[in-house]
Amino acid sequence: MIEDHFAALHAALDRTSCFAPDIRRWGRQLAVVLANGGRLLACGNGGSAAEAQHLTGELVGRFRNERRPFSAIALHADTSAGTAIINDYGETELFARQVRAHGRPDDILVLLSTSGTSHNVVAAAKAAHDIGVVTWAMTGPAPNPLAALCDDAVAVDAPTTATVQEVHLVLVHALCSALDDALGVPT
Repeated sequence: MIEDHFAALHAALDRTSCFAPDIRRWGRQLAVVLANGGRLLACGNGGSAAEAQHLTGELVGRFRNERRPFSAIALHADTSAGTAIINDYGETELFARQVRAHGRPDDILVLLSTSGTSHNVVAAAKAAHDIGVVTWAMTGPAPNPLAALCDDAVAVDAPTTATVQEVHLVLVHALCSALDDALGVPT
């Protein structure tokens, strides 16, 4: 029933609101990285891939008001590289190989996974750690391997994949807002 879904979303957002200080901190850190020529990488599967691409689109374009574009790459969006990697190395390496190619020390990798167990997303986090890329995860309920592995994580306590993904979109927009605030972009 639609009303039940709305109620579950409302409850999940209420439980997630305690992460607002973390998202503000992420925005401040991201502002420093991007302002100094670093980049943000993002990855996820399915709906989480869409959220990753939404985030990178907001950074390369704009969120609310004009500001300079920033380097941000949604790793799933390069279909030629992705299909070659899967063909030659297997699906677990899909994002990890791209992290090793595009990531630089102190860049940031945002990993989205509703389960927190996606093998290719977990492998990307491990690859990021190997090369000094900072890892932030947005996952479903904790505990999960991805949240435990990353430098920081927001684990959304919600009963369904759909609700987790909807809260992830709110978190993406909150991160963009925190970034713009840290950069002094007028609201």
